[in-house]
Amino acid sequence: MLTAGFVSLGCAKNLVDTEIMLGILADNNIHITDDPHAADILIVNTCGFIDSAKEESISTIIQMADFKQAGKCRGVIVAGCLGQRYQQELLDELAEVSAIVGTGAWHRIMEAVQAVLAGERVLLIGETDTIYDETMRRITTTPAYSAYVKIAEGCSNCCSYCVIPLVRGKYRSRSIESVISEIQKLAERGVKEINLIAQDTTSYGRDRYDKPQLAMLLKELVKIEGIVWIRLLYCYPKYFNDELIEIIANEPKICKYIDLPLQHADDEILTAMNRRDTREEIERLLEKIRTAIPGVVIRTSFIVGFPGETDSHFELLKQFMIKQKFERVGVFTYSQEEDTPAGILEQQIPDNVKDERYHELMALQCQISEELNRDMEGKVLAVLIEGYNPEQPDVAFGRSYREAPDVDGRIYVENAGSLSPGEMVQAQIVQGFTYDLLAERK
Repeated sequence: MLTAGFVSLGCAKNLVDTEIMLGILADNNIHITDDPHAADILIVNTCGFIDSAKEESISTIIQMADFKQAGKCRGVIVAGCLGQRYQQELLDELAEVSAIVGTGAWHRIMEAVQAVLAGERVLLIGETDTIYDETMRRITTTPAYSAYVKIAEGCSNCCSYCVIPLVRGKYRSRSIESVISEIQKLAERGVKEINLIAQDTTSYGRDRYDKPQLAMLLKELVKIEGIVWIRLLYCYPKYFNDELIEIIANEPKICKYIDLPLQHADDEILTAMNRRDTREEIERLLEKIRTAIPGVVIRTSFIVGFPGETDSHFELLKQFMIKQKFERVGVFTYSQEEDTPAGILEQQIPDNVKDERYHELMALQCQISEELNRDMEGKVLAVLIEGYNPEQPDVAFGRSYREAPDVDGRIYVENAGSLSPGEMVQAQIVQGFTYDLLAERK
């Protein structure tokens, strides 16, 4: 039996593509291993979004190629965004690469494997209009109690700094019936937490049903037995409407957690980014969400060092963060990307200025996060147990509705006893830190 190993880089959306490809390989009697020494074929599902992601992807490809000598590997296949974006260039410049499978050709992964085993080098790109559905087998790589579900593919927002429309195609939603069917199957397998993802989840349905239908989808998903948490990630603010706010507020299964990437707070920079919201509109939305949904946790992200960002633009962003006190913030330095409108703008910001602004915002957010976490002391939360501290076997760690998987901190639960991963327990917060919380089992 042939054996394949996989490395999945980048976002959760890329991870779902990896899980679909794993299912295709398994359906073709290929054994999956997490030991690269034991793999006949090694597949790297790459990210090509910004410079740091591209560097990580290329470094990983080269590392996997070493197993042609150190293991039994007969070829390295590059899948995902980097392959889609650079195509022939990657094949020409990286002799280590045996095949390229673009974002529009993941369903051809077996074709790539067969070509590599035959000693061929192939480029399989395809059209960026594909999307998986509930009929395709997925081998989930997340813990058994949690899964990501991609409700749409591609993006039509065309932010000026972003290459996603180039490598993923225009926005296209799955049908409501398809998403329901997939989540029902996941629930039957014991999944408790569903994390809904897309490049822009709030645009769900606009292409297929002529208007945003995320609220309608949620009304159906909350009926599925066995699902305890439904979490919304990657919510573009423009279509975060009243109907959506109402269902989040009133449905116990929907986590009071909203991932709302804003990218900046200055109107001039937002316009240059081709974002569709003004600061005033954003502030009204945030007030509406917090008023309607007590205890809501809002996660956002900001880009510093966008071309033309002056000290006053940056100062406004700082004051916005101080005023809003977001529970979770990710900060990124602007990456100048070819084939984007922002990439050819004048007034590119020096790297040292970008780095200074990054560290200043992160330090500010650390103060805000610690203050908010200390405010949690004394509160009781339902905690989903994920594991134990090997050095302290009576201390478990997990997450509440307030923490998304992979990106947020942990809650450490003392006196946890013999709880297993996937169980939920009531725990009282006893101490808040910058990112994590310490709790006692109730």
